[in-house]
Amino acid sequence: MGNDNNNSKERIAKVIARAGICSRRDAEKLILNGDVSVNGEVLTTPAFLVSKDDNIVVNGTPIGKADKTRVWRYHKPCGLVTTHKDEKGRPTVFENLPSYLPRVISIGRLDLNSEGLLLLTNDGEFARKLEMPSSGWSRKYRVRIHGTITDEIISKLAKGVIVENVKYSPAFVSIDKVQNTNTWITITLTEGKNREIRKLMEFFGLKVTRLIRISYGPFQLGNLPEGEVSEISGKVIAEQLGSKL
Repeated sequence: MGNDNNNSKERIAKVIARAGICSRRDAEKLILNGDVSVNGEVLTTPAFLVSKDDNIVVNGTPIGKADKTRVWRYHKPCGLVTTHKDEKGRPTVFENLPSYLPRVISIGRLDLNSEGLLLLTNDGEFARKLEMPSSGWSRKYRVRIHGTITDEIISKLAKGVIVENVKYSPAFVSIDKVQNTNTWITITLTEGKNREIRKLMEFFGLKVTRLIRISYGPFQLGNLPEGEVSEISGKVIAEQLGSKL
């Protein structure tokens, strides 16, 4: 079945991800579970190379050839989890997307109580590239906090802090508006760990009461209405992401 090293061959999980079935990590899990076969043979390891001529079947369904990479902006409302299936039965982003969309996965996540810009793509391998810190993409948020954020806190965040043995990269904060005991800030993250802003604010005794992502890399939330989806044109993708495609 051709497991030799050949320039025309790629790792099976990467091919499954590019076809938009799932992320590369989830593809590796499917392989280890015995849910993937190539040319009729069930795989037992994700370290397997395939060519464009191989017949790949995932969960009993042949995967199609990868479509061109497409990307959408989605204005995620509060109260949805960014997952295809939630163990707790909570409503998910993917259950609430328009039915005309192909199968998509998210580039990064927003937690249940966060809202704003979520990028979606039909290419799992592409999503993985853009989630990596090496992509150099920053994420910008408008955040309402309860409490007073001082110049000292802003300075410490800009240098990066360690919270519960986790090292957080520099986060850059500007104050937009102070309303009684609440403050609106804009915060730019260079990495974007799980619940990063909430954990950073809690570390300094501040409580996040609203969190809206307004940009991810070169893409902006703009005036996209809550719950709406807008495809980014192929021309813009090529201009912004040419080297990453």
